[in-house]
Amino acid sequence: MKHEIARAVALVCASLILNGCSSISVWPFGGTPEQNPTRAPADATAYKCDGGKHLFVRYLDKGAAAWVILPDRQFRLNKVGADSGSRYGNGSDTLELRDKAATLSDSAGVNYANCKASGG
Repeated sequence: MKHEIARAVALVCASLILNGCSSISVWPFGGTPEQNPTRAPADATAYKCDGGKHLFVRYLDKGAAAWVILPDRQFRLNKVGADSGSRYGNGSDTLELRDKAATLSDSAGVNYANCKASGG
């Protein structure tokens, strides 16, 4: 009987803990990404692209890396050599920046073209 009560109490506690975890946000820029996916996170540059697409870029480690924020995913790209402008990559995704324009592509092709910095 003692074991059944202890098991029931443990089950209730675990359920309460898991319910509490559902309110924790792991979105690194405050709030949640669902709140307003078109508003730039803090310290990020907003880009408007062809086809009504948009993306955000946040620079890390004094420009040695870029954090790319898309409506459905986000990822880090490390700076790689480029003749002019800046180029960031991770082996499958590449972000090229020249002046205030950006192009994001992956192994399948260009996904975000003719992106212009929109000032957030």
